[in-house]
Amino acid sequence: MLDPDSGLSLTIARIVQRLKGSSLHSQLERQARVSLHNPEIKLESLKEDIRDFLKTSGWEKKLQNAVYSELNVFPSPCHPAAPPEHMKEPLAYMRKAQIAALPSLVSTVIVKGSWEKRILKSLNSMCTELSIPLAQKGSWEKRILKSLNSMCTELRKLGEANSEKPEQHVHRAQYPAGAEDLSLFRPVYAPKDFLEVLMNLRNPNYENGEQPSFRNHLGLIQVPLKVKDIPELKEDFSELGLNIGQLGIDDSAQVPPEFFENEHVRVGQKVLAEQDSAAAQQYVRQGCPTALRADLWALILNISNQPEDILYYEQLKSNVIQHDLLVDSLIYKDVKLTASNDDYYFVFEDYLYQVLLCFSRDTSVLEHFAYSSATPPKSYIRGKLGMEEYAVFYPPNGVIPFHGFSMYVAPLCFLYHEPSKLYQIFREMYVRFFFRLHSISSHPSGIVSLCLLFETLLQTHLPQLFYHLREIGAQPLRISFKWMVRAFSGYLATDQLLLLWDRILGYNSLEILAVLAAAVFAFRAVNLMEVTSLAAAEAVLADLSTLKVMPLLQIFLFATVT
Repeated sequence: MLDPDSGLSLTIARIVQRLKGSSLHSQLERQARVSLHNPEIKLESLKEDIRDFLKTSGWEKKLQNAVYSELNVFPSPCHPAAPPEHMKEPLAYMRKAQIAALPSLVSTVIVKGSWEKRILKSLNSMCTELSIPLAQKGSWEKRILKSLNSMCTELRKLGEANSEKPEQHVHRAQYPAGAEDLSLFRPVYAPKDFLEVLMNLRNPNYENGEQPSFRNHLGLIQVPLKVKDIPELKEDFSELGLNIGQLGIDDSAQVPPEFFENEHVRVGQKVLAEQDSAAAQQYVRQGCPTALRADLWALILNISNQPEDILYYEQLKSNVIQHDLLVDSLIYKDVKLTASNDDYYFVFEDYLYQVLLCFSRDTSVLEHFAYSSATPPKSYIRGKLGMEEYAVFYPPNGVIPFHGFSMYVAPLCFLYHEPSKLYQIFREMYVRFFFRLHSISSHPSGIVSLCLLFETLLQTHLPQLFYHLREIGAQPLRISFKWMVRAFSGYLATDQLLLLWDRILGYNSLEILAVLAAAVFAFRAVNLMEVTSLAAAEAVLADLSTLKVMPLLQIFLFATVT
């Protein structure tokens, strides 16, 4: 077991190393030098005086927020003697299931892994069938440049308009003329394909699936990970209790909702004035007032949209213009199949193109692979297969989009109308949370654990419903998986989705997705007990747009008999 002092030292060293390469470090150095010209700074007390100056000028708070952000993102340190891959994923069979070979520009796949191998094989097959390279010099330059410049103006107008009825302000965007026929492209994979892989996961340390602590589990997930029960969830999510005021609840036994909301807004304004990330994270556990949500989320994620951030975003746009990638067409296809057909999000179509095309070129995203079980795929320059000096990550961010990927961005468009800030918020949400929803790992917020938590909650607390659905061939996870893998985006009404994402940020955890999925089944239990097929069960749960998130969560967590 890792010694606490040793673990703390490792954490401090890691954070110091990370911050040394940041713009904040150079800004702090510059401010410290400036302070030397301050007459209040004395040579005999130089160290203390500079610290006081940085504190009173607000830089100490910025440093605290940066440290807090690092603590939220990186996992707890492993033992110093542990191999590096243990920080990515401690269980060998999980690593083996996730890891894969690397693709090449000549569509050659080295057979070495499982899930990632399947993704890359699909991508390479598309290259071969369509005779399209993974990357080429930009041929869409004029079209994209015009699109990127014009959409900002149009979307700013949208931001000033009433987003309650966006269809009155922006027309449906069209796929750019001159691009490849989208019908030729297919999603690399869909959530149902990923579920099939997760269903086949097994711990090889147990023969014939005999896993002693797991014999009574009758769900689709067959790996014995530790997940929380209702008492543990009640403790973790105690701020959601029935006697605590919540935004998203229309009535309260303790405090009239209008009084709570007014007081909650006042406290939120104070939190923003203090610019304290930790306080903001605690605050949003009870929900964000609509007018404060964008600023509170930015504070929690430590996003400030400085001039250097805007410049970086502009550079990414230039990279989009300079090179076409095969994943560009996958992004266009995904937006067309999802957001473009959604009544809430179709007006943001051009916005989604801009953010996702830039995201695919952002090499800073590669840093999250230090704590992700996934491996960024590489491609080799034609004719140089296997020669590492000719290898590059493909796409540059290491993330191959799948069906529904654009829905991670779509809800954020309601909050942020400045493209560079929207981009930064999405990127931070992805490297903190969303990557865990499409990679195989044993992390408590990983999709495998979420699936197992969902099935365990249903089997334990709604056994009749669980067994009934299982008997008619309608395993509940086959229905709920798509909700969880997209963090419910595209399924809930936007105001309810944002209330849910408030709590993801507040608790720095995705476990609430599994709790909500179980709560939805509990809410529709009476109707589900009458169905006799998977299709009928899916029909009962086809429309979640009228559901209220917070009452469902509260009732399931705090009115469930344990």
